[in-house]
Amino acid sequence: MNVTVIVIALKTLTLVLGGLITYFAFKAYRRTGSPALRSLAIGFGVVTLGALLAGLADQAFNVNMDFVLVIESTLTALGFAAIAYSLYAE
Repeated sequence: MNVTVIVIALKTLTLVLGGLITYFAFKAYRRTGSPALRSLAIGFGVVTLGALLAGLADQAFNVNMDFVLVIESTLTALGFAAIAYSLYAE
């Protein structure tokens, strides 16, 4: 099996699951008004956005792989920072 097909399938799964987690965290934030849940939703949204943008840059726009890795790593780090903050915030 071609590695590209496997990566595309895994990225698609990542987008679906990340989107669901973001949706449910945002829905919980709207129901409770908790700033921690808002930060959690933002964090997962940013991580998911990073996966989406990296996939688009690589597959649709044929961007240099080093730059794609920088895009995804930057957004993953920012998203994880928001998630960590959400776990710390009251």
